[in-house]
Order: sequence, then structure tokens, then C-alpha cells
Amino acid sequence: MIGATLFALFVVLMLAGVPIGAALGAGGIAAIALANADAQWFGLLAAPQNMAAGIEKYPLLALPMFVLVGSVFDRAGVAQRLVDFALACVGRSPGMLPLVAITVAMVLGGISGSGPANAAAVGAVMIAAMSRAGYPAPFSASIVGAAAATDILIPPSIAFIVYSVYVPGASVPALFAAGMLPGLLAGLALIAPAVWLSRRRGYGANERALPRPPFWRSLREASWGLAAPVLILGGMRAGWFTPTEAAVVAVVYGLAVGLAVHRSIGWRDLYGIFREAAEISAVIMIVMALAGIFAYSVNTLGLADPLVHAVQGSSLGSTGVLLALLAIGLVVGMFLDGVSIFLIFLPLLYPLMITFRWDPVWFGVLLTMVIAIGQFTPPMAVNLLVSCRLAGVRIEQTLPHVGWLVVFFVLATLLVGIFPSLALWLPRSLGF
Repeated sequence: MIGATLFALFVVLMLAGVPIGAALGAGGIAAIALANADAQWFGLLAAPQNMAAGIEKYPLLALPMFVLVGSVFDRAGVAQRLVDFALACVGRSPGMLPLVAITVAMVLGGISGSGPANAAAVGAVMIAAMSRAGYPAPFSASIVGAAAATDILIPPSIAFIVYSVYVPGASVPALFAAGMLPGLLAGLALIAPAVWLSRRRGYGANERALPRPPFWRSLREASWGLAAPVLILGGMRAGWFTPTEAAVVAVVYGLAVGLAVHRSIGWRDLYGIFREAAEISAVIMIVMALAGIFAYSVNTLGLADPLVHAVQGSSLGSTGVLLALLAIGLVVGMFLDGVSIFLIFLPLLYPLMITFRWDPVWFGVLLTMVIAIGQFTPPMAVNLLVSCRLAGVRIEQTLPHVGWLVVFFVLATLLVGIFPSLALWLPRSLGF
């Protein structure tokens, strides 16, 4: 009854439009109150303690800094310079602008950890350029929304930081390294249908007439943005700094590029940048604090035990259970962002992970790939909503294009599921 109350209250509050953090906290408090009714509800004293415990995690120190990194590089004009360099490399022919959009989104994914922010940065530059080249606006929005989904796979990833907090044995450096190859594989999986659809449907008829940026000048201007992922990942691998310290170094580097190199950021802009990053970080941290109550209720009151026993008694087996969980994650990912999904479901999924002896790093990457698919799959795809707003189209207009992108992304996810070494080879090689 307690478990049913917990999840029923959470679902009802979510459907009523209550913010997800408040819904998680309310459901957890109701479960604690019911479990301790005979003790005059003294168990409710655990609520504030677990709110604090939910955010008193060392890896979370990196979260607000990586959010700030994304804000800084967004204002520094890095996206436009990366686009110019990519265009100088691939030239002008039908299908090349979608390739550039996906490639630039992947590079920006190595700087920022937010998919919607990535979609906004890339879309602000690429959607107008693709429109001038003759690409339909719904197609452009589909490409940008799907490309931004690679952001939560390619490090630094806010979703991976949250995952590491809730799953012992999955460190932030290991997850960052594990997401690299699957992120690149996902990007390649998107490029194939994007280029094929462009040429098959005759999109980009005016692309050859657009000017091609000079190679060396565009390389020089884009080099500062290209160096950021190398600095972040290379510094962690070399042992120069931890993930938290890497975030701080990236902020200082981004500010130096924006203020002194590109001069696209003024001193008066810093307040707005810091405020934006602080607001985003505060929302995430508040949700995580309230989710701490939810996690405490699930773990301490043993609410996950019936689910684990039911799964163990089923005839699905390890593979069947994994496919069922990934299918559920895909559906839920259409409505919620990756961080929220981890906060809600990891207290339930962790016992299953232990039961079936799944590698926590591999499972984290696989689950994140499924969540990434949901970010550009209608009806409530967060990345696609951003790109559609920039393109001025309705989300249902993207369905003929998004379907192909989803299919190829799913194929990339299945490859990682069948061959775990795609995710585990790099962290093991680097000693994480």
C-alpha cells in the first residue's frame, strides 16, 4: 500500500502540472509518513536530512560549473566559428549542411552538458543557413534536435554526473570516457540518414551557390573552440585535475576566449551569464534535493523489493528485462529530460542492475542513449521543441523526417547493447 501511495501520488501530481521536484518530494514524504504513523510520524525528520544528503555529493560540485561552461561558450560565439570551419572542410553540395549541423553539435557536446542549450546554439546558426540553401524548415529542425541529443553522451555530460551520484561503481571519469565512442557512433548514425534524405528528396538545391569560408582563417578562429574538449578530457586523463577542477578550468578558458580572443563577451555581460547558469543549476539541485527523499523512501522502506522479486520470477531473463527497461526508458524519455528520469528510476533500477550483474558504466551509457532518443522523439521531445521554435514550425511537421533519425539512432543503441566493449574499451584503456 505504501509503495502504491508513493507512485500514485507522484503520477497524480505530475499530471496536475506540479513541478517534478515537488512531486518527488511529496510522494516520498507521504510514504515516510505512512510507514511511521505508529511512531507519531517521527520518521518525517528524515526528510530534511535526506534533502541535504541528496546534494551533499562531491561529483555534484562539477554540475554548476559545467552549466556555466555551456553559458559562457554559447555567448562567446563559438558555434558560428565551428560552423564556418566545418563548411570550409566539407565544401558545398546537397547534404553537407546537415552533416555540418550534426558535427558542430557533437563538438559543442564536448563543451556543454545540456541538450536544449546545444539545440538553441546550433539552431540559431544552422536553421537559417539551411533555409537559405533550400532545406525545408521541418527537416532542419529535425536535424538540429536530433544532433543535440548526442550532447548527453559526449562528455562533459550533466546526466552522467547525476548517474554517478546514484550508482556506486560508476565514476564520473569512467562514464565520461565510456560515452565518447557511443556518442560518436550516434552522431555517425544520424549523418547517414540526414545526407541520404537530403539527396533523395532534392533538399539543398541552392547549397552550391552559398559562399565557402576560407579554410585557414576559419581554422584559426575555430581552434579555440576545438581545443576546449581536448583541454577538459585531456587534463582529466593526464591527472592534471579532477572533473570538478576541469569544469573550473573550462570556465576560465571560455571567459578568456570570449573576453580577450573573440571579444564577443563584455564585462557587463558577465552578470547575465552567471545569473543564467545559477538559475539553471539551482533548479537542478533543488530537484535533486527533493529526489533524495524519494530515493530514501524507495530504498529504506524496501519499495523496490517487490519489483525485483517479480522480475526475478519472470521468464524474461537478463536480455528480456534489459530490452523491457530500455523500451520503458524510450517512452518516458519522450516526456522527461535525462536528469529527471535518473532521479525517478535509478532507485528502482539499481537493485535490478545488481541482480543481473550488469556493468554499471555500460548500463549507464546504454540507458543514456535511450533517453537521448526520447529527446527528439515527439510528442514532448525537449530538444525538438527548441529547434521547432527556432524554425517556426509545429512539432508534428517533423514526423516524416524524425522517424528515420530515430531508427538509425536505435540501431546505434542496439550495437552498444550487443557489444559492451564499445562503451567499456576506452575507460578500461585509460585506467578509469
